[in-house]
Amino acid sequence: MAGLSALLEREASAPSRLAMLLRGAQRTFSRSEASVAIPGQRAGQTMAGDVYFAGTRFKAARIADDAARAASGLAALGATGARVALLMRNDVAMLVASEAARLAGAVTLPINWHLKADDVAYILTDSDTRILIAHADLWHGIADQMSAELRAGLTVILVKTPEPVRAGFKIDPAVAVVRAQALEWTTLIAQNPPITGSTRAETYPLIYTSGTTGRPKGVQRLAATRPAPIAYDAFFAPDMRTHLATPLYHSAPNRFLQGTFQAGGTLVLPVRFDAEAMLAEIAEHRITTTFLVPAMLQRLLRLPDETRRRYDLSSLRHVVIAGAPCPAEIKRAMIGWWGPVIYEYYGSTETSALTFATSEDALARPGTVGKAVPTARVAVLDEDGHPCPPGVSGEIYGKRDDIPDFTYLNAPEARAQAGSGDLVSVGDIGYLDADGYLFISDRKTDMIIANGVNIYPAQVEAAILAHAGVIDCAVLGIPDAAGGEAVAAIFQAADGTDLDPDALIAFLKPRIATYMLPKLIQQCRNFPRDEAGKIKKRALRAAFWQGEARKI
Repeated sequence: MAGLSALLEREASAPSRLAMLLRGAQRTFSRSEASVAIPGQRAGQTMAGDVYFAGTRFKAARIADDAARAASGLAALGATGARVALLMRNDVAMLVASEAARLAGAVTLPINWHLKADDVAYILTDSDTRILIAHADLWHGIADQMSAELRAGLTVILVKTPEPVRAGFKIDPAVAVVRAQALEWTTLIAQNPPITGSTRAETYPLIYTSGTTGRPKGVQRLAATRPAPIAYDAFFAPDMRTHLATPLYHSAPNRFLQGTFQAGGTLVLPVRFDAEAMLAEIAEHRITTTFLVPAMLQRLLRLPDETRRRYDLSSLRHVVIAGAPCPAEIKRAMIGWWGPVIYEYYGSTETSALTFATSEDALARPGTVGKAVPTARVAVLDEDGHPCPPGVSGEIYGKRDDIPDFTYLNAPEARAQAGSGDLVSVGDIGYLDADGYLFISDRKTDMIIANGVNIYPAQVEAAILAHAGVIDCAVLGIPDAAGGEAVAAIFQAADGTDLDPDALIAFLKPRIATYMLPKLIQQCRNFPRDEAGKIKKRALRAAFWQGEARKI
């Protein structure tokens, strides 16, 4: 298999081919408007709205009926006007539950299923959620660690963990079943008629974002509306066929899930991401649309040449990437392979997509995340709140005028601190060029983004400091080719002692989510500190990023 660097060099050495692809973009999009035959589809047979989960087809009509029946059951449980939390891996049942909550007039709250019991309990309590729909194994793994008070006020509806999920994650079948006395999802559906007089509204899910410090915060929209059909929202159409291997508890994949289904498009949901399996599914289902994070692109590009040539990917129209900074050379290589179908945006759960970049933008202005979308205002401000000149870095602020404002649930002071006027910042540093294209260069805060997931060091540090042999520590993000950043932990042990890094990892595993575990652990004798005695994290971080073109 050719190394990634050699692959990138080869793709970059073909500018004429890339120019040809870009010139052919209009022809590609025009052709894609025609119907494309699906393997196994009879002439005149519609596949719109169907969902393929782990190779099994679920018809749209059945999904809609199940959702309507579940909505009736949820409404009877008091879901209307309330929140329904979803603690589930990627599964067709998550789509049905999301639709059911919407029909019942509830707000969905997708929860990161990697989180430990303490974090899940915090989110349920902070959001005052009274109904939870969960895969059985996930609930059984944390239920005993929940307080009696929380459990007494919570209606838990369990979904039997499906066999493909059990196999994909090596889950013990004994914990994947719905135990006696529990309320079962299929029973809720079977025992209720379809909802009538639906109270549904165009509500946004309540997404808890890790933020930059402390506990995660719930991003709550202050009104219900649909965003304008711009940026990736313009891609939702009845003839789209969307592949989603990214976790559906994230805001963008969740939007692609619901947007595709509500538009009447076809969904393909694998249990988890596998690079070659994705190519096979694109070819089999004639996929037009997908959402990926940069780490997935890295894994796709590492496939052997013979594997990459094996599959027909000509159906692709829109490959949207976000979640972490994507190196320009990775985008260039993907455009060289898949054609001018790569799109990138900059935004957050708080702001939605503020900018949008096409493949042509990526090639003409390497590193850009695009220009502001038509309904967005983007500004780069200095420390005094004044606009920075083109090419000068400052803090990035933005606002989508077609999307309602938000607050952080139970933390209005945090919302006030995130704004400059009506513009919002999540702490990123960058600059605008003379033509208004945005470039991301640094981050104001200590937050780490690994594989598109926000990780706040304070939580990892708290877990490390719980170890009796550690007297101080610093957690920071270091360069990682695949995930953008990796978690590094530097600790100071008790005087005269040494602590085995493997022992520290074993200590942390039951205390924090797996994706938060440090990839690098180092012991130091004395930390660099400022006059107040605080660890100089920026000095520690700079040593790892020295020589890197990017700073995040």
